[in-house]
Amino acid sequence: MKLWQKEKKLNSIAEHFTIGKDREFDLQLATFDVIGSLAHSEMLCSCQLISEKEKEELHRELKNILATIRSEKFTIDEKCEDIHSQIEFLLTEKLGDTGKKIHTARSRNDQSLLDIKLFCRNKIMHLAEKIEKLFSLLQTLSEKNKNILLPGYTHLQLAMPSSFGLWFGAFAESLCDDLELLLAAYKITDKNPLGSAAGFGSSFPIDRDLTTSLLGFSEMNINSVYAQMTRGKTEKTISIAIASVASTLSKLAMDCTLYMSSGFGFISFPDELTTGSSIMPHKKNPDVWELIRGKCNRLQSVPNEFSLLLNNLPSGYHRELQLTKEILFPAFEEINSCIDAARLMLENIKVKTDIPADEKYDLLFTVDAVNELVKKNIPFREAYRQVAIAVETGNFIPDRTLPYTHAGSIGDPGNERIRKIFIGKMADFKFEKAISAMRKLAD
Repeated sequence: MKLWQKEKKLNSIAEHFTIGKDREFDLQLATFDVIGSLAHSEMLCSCQLISEKEKEELHRELKNILATIRSEKFTIDEKCEDIHSQIEFLLTEKLGDTGKKIHTARSRNDQSLLDIKLFCRNKIMHLAEKIEKLFSLLQTLSEKNKNILLPGYTHLQLAMPSSFGLWFGAFAESLCDDLELLLAAYKITDKNPLGSAAGFGSSFPIDRDLTTSLLGFSEMNINSVYAQMTRGKTEKTISIAIASVASTLSKLAMDCTLYMSSGFGFISFPDELTTGSSIMPHKKNPDVWELIRGKCNRLQSVPNEFSLLLNNLPSGYHRELQLTKEILFPAFEEINSCIDAARLMLENIKVKTDIPADEKYDLLFTVDAVNELVKKNIPFREAYRQVAIAVETGNFIPDRTLPYTHAGSIGDPGNERIRKIFIGKMADFKFEKAISAMRKLAD
């Protein structure tokens, strides 16, 4: 069944091509399509476009469909091209003309927009929760290991002393900024497009403020033309936030791959979290970290894929927009799996102690030697020259005492301050409003 079907039948090849993977991805939208229809029919009744009895019948059958979806027995029939067609078909099959009224004052355009926004809002909630767990783990590791020194590198050359506390904590703070981008994406997503119809509004006296409230949105996409323009823009904005998280994970994966290599040996993992070689008996390969790195590097290309898909489209709906699901939905799954894998590895990480005690790390302490001379009122450039000469002549003797005290240094990683920032950003999502509204509609 096609909601737009008239008398002539579409060519089967064209039909197969235009439907594409919609049925596959639309199964993930099923719950949200029902929730949207519950809110829409409530609004239709309040505006006297359907009767109270019709609303009650629609709600009864919609909740029956929702129960089927939750039991994982729901399917989209091959006769139906998408989730919207399937739900309307089931309602019409049960309720006759009353079922046909569900599409009053609604287009598949704003219906798809709504489903995707509700889906993305839900996925962002789960992603934020996963980021929060990874953040907490990194902070715990930072506190636990803040007094264990780690060689710092620039250009992959020995630079200055660092610590495992600073290293773990750096990625925790990076997640703070990633969360800020995700929060911005959530705020853009958390706007109601329902009632914009095909992108030009409706001549029915509908109440868009009511559906905004019923669905727990913070506000609506007010202009009907712009509401349609958010299709693709919303997904791209979310993908930028996902790419930011992926960038953090990719760098963490690269560091771990490097630090567990035989040339460094700073960290290690249990045998069951590494893989071997078919020919070299001694190998312990960082395959998990390498795959995280590769997958997260691919995720960083997703915003560009959206740009290529969307850049030359005018306002209004265009069929290419259905492809946004094929880009974004797998991206959510991939970033979630990468976070889970990173947590598993970090929960089992073992750090090496007393690394800088080895004489090959003596030169880590040259900057501190320069600073000590400056404290004795020797000009910085002269102090630098003296230490450089000592290094060149082989007479440099490091002092491994590290008087770092400022915020964000070895002596004070600033974890508590970073934690407060992160908690504040999490609170700004205000997830409970959306969760409460969705539960109320579904119950």
